[in-house]
Amino acid sequence: MDFSLSPEQQAIRDQVTRLCDGFGDEYWLRKEREAVFPHEFHKAMADGGWLGIAMPPEYGGGGLGIFEAAIMMEAIAASGACMSGASAIHMNIFGLNPVVVFGNEAQKQRFLPPLIAGQDKPCFAVTEPDVGLNTTQLKTRAERRNDRYVVHGQKMWISTAQVANRMLLLARTTPLDQVRRKTDGLTLFYTEIDRSKVEVRLIEKMGRHAVDSNMVFFDGFEIPIEDRIGEEGQGFKAILHGMNPERILIAAEAVGIGRAALRKATGYAKERRVFGRQIGQNQAIQHPLARNWAELQAAELMVWKAASLYDAGRECGAESNAAKYLAAEAGFRAAETAVMTHGGMGYAQEYHVERYLRESLIPRIAPVSRELILSFVAERVLGLPKSY
Repeated sequence: MDFSLSPEQQAIRDQVTRLCDGFGDEYWLRKEREAVFPHEFHKAMADGGWLGIAMPPEYGGGGLGIFEAAIMMEAIAASGACMSGASAIHMNIFGLNPVVVFGNEAQKQRFLPPLIAGQDKPCFAVTEPDVGLNTTQLKTRAERRNDRYVVHGQKMWISTAQVANRMLLLARTTPLDQVRRKTDGLTLFYTEIDRSKVEVRLIEKMGRHAVDSNMVFFDGFEIPIEDRIGEEGQGFKAILHGMNPERILIAAEAVGIGRAALRKATGYAKERRVFGRQIGQNQAIQHPLARNWAELQAAELMVWKAASLYDAGRECGAESNAAKYLAAEAGFRAAETAVMTHGGMGYAQEYHVERYLRESLIPRIAPVSRELILSFVAERVLGLPKSY
């Protein structure tokens, strides 16, 4: 058993890191202040062929696995781009996995090459107000009318909907009281956004201002039947093929944020002198940073295990959730320690660690809360009674 990256995997990390060197902390601070999507970064990743890293090569993708995608996403976040950089391309990496698995050949030919080339920007519309993670209770409905579906409803916390031209949408096509199982009756679509029928309202939020989050309202939004992914009513099964990869990638991004924060804090601890000595000589500074390093190392190993299981086609639900939990906590603690190591300057935007801390909260919350992960592990791994 080898716990190191192969030369090819290390090359991915090195190449992505070099690309990200062209988009330093000042670039991301400017994007944060202007609240403007990082189009230049997105284009550079597309031009480098990275948006299709885990997509089939016959459609222009790299044909690699979620393991390699996780390496890439960690490197992006670790560059200082944090969630602003990762979220700009996050959906490209895992979001259309249901299309790869359930889409027909015509759909793959139509949808995947423009995504991989960076011509299409997708958003992922699943969550709704008053529903949260209870996906079977979705209220957005899509009614079949001849060769089209007509959508009415609302989605919440939809990233990149301001700049996206396409949407992966999960909607109910059969009322909940008419299905045999709660997971039946949901249908998945991947379609172009008609903004005359889709209203997007920006959510003002704590951080990651460069990548928008939104409420989305559908009022008679029409979707052609050829944009339906898989069979009608089987969308819940399709969407599951994106959930474990998403958790793995979010975990990798959290580790990356922690690495960026640890690098900044360590550098500052070597430079800052108080009472005639480097503050990094003090154990009160050293020990939290050393603990952060150890926690990030452990979290990364769980990310690698979950990704390896997924790529091997093995069950990885517990490992993917555990990786997300451990990495999110480790990344947050490293960012918090970085702010405290900087003291008062940690609160200043010019030192960047306050942005890292704000963005480190995202993996703790999304796409699933810490508490629900622990409930999942308690039930599915430890065999305890279901608590929700």
